[in-house]
Amino acid sequence: MEFVDYYSILGIDKSASPDEVKKAYRKLARKYHPDLNPNDTAANKKFQQINEANEVLSDPEKRKKYDQYGKDWAHAEQFEQAKRSRQQQQPFGGGGQHFSSEDFGEGDFSDFFESLFGRQSRRGGSKSKFRGQDYETEMKVNLTDAYATHKQTFTVNGKNIRITVPAGIEDGQKIRLKGHGGEGLNGGPAGDLYITFSIVNNTSFKRLGNDLYQTLDIDLYTALLGGEVTIDTLSGKVKIKIKPETQNGTKIRLKDKGFPVYREEGRFGDLYITVHVKLPTNLTEEQKKLFKQLSEMK
Repeated sequence: MEFVDYYSILGIDKSASPDEVKKAYRKLARKYHPDLNPNDTAANKKFQQINEANEVLSDPEKRKKYDQYGKDWAHAEQFEQAKRSRQQQQPFGGGGQHFSSEDFGEGDFSDFFESLFGRQSRRGGSKSKFRGQDYETEMKVNLTDAYATHKQTFTVNGKNIRITVPAGIEDGQKIRLKGHGGEGLNGGPAGDLYITFSIVNNTSFKRLGNDLYQTLDIDLYTALLGGEVTIDTLSGKVKIKIKPETQNGTKIRLKDKGFPVYREEGRFGDLYITVHVKLPTNLTEEQKKLFKQLSEMK
């Protein structure tokens, strides 16, 4: 497993404060964000590395383990447990000598780590296998894309992963890809990859669960006399009828014109239209006269 210098990725020193870590991450994340670098594989890979570095260095416990164990930080607890067990059963070198991470350089420590977990014990035991680290990443999806099942490719640790994003995925929803995390130790299973979806609303609709909401402007004459209006939905244009004497704020429900229900093919929420009556402006004298006549007739 190749050592990844998270400090170098964020361009900071090991003595950087939490605020400096956050500032460096935000600056780089804006620069390499996929939305600003479409179809740029190198930028996408860099963005994933930045997220991974921030995930470790922004967490005090993870950062402490990383500073102490380097690339083996995710196995720190297993290492300490195995080291204690070995010291209790049989002191290293037969003399009761105790070791700590400070006794080893970055490369030597990994070899020492391997010696604890990978080599045959004197009792003939088998290698200890350990599960790989779980990874986490965020995927941004436009609302219009989330409306339909589609495939999307992203990069994690230099590997391109193509997944199917089901229609109806929600903002903040998390899914697990088994075996796409870090490599296991000594033949152990790989960790998992957890993807958190961030839905970007690129429409005029407001989404609440599976229902969509939108405001529709109509003129005074249509509100008074009724008529037919063509509106846009995520599934295409539809015509709706406006009843005569429709009041401002009237709500119209369009069944099954909302958002698809996650993993329930053929099921949709509803679309709710709130009518907003726009009053005419720049009236001519003749129009003012007619409105005045109407007001006198009430």
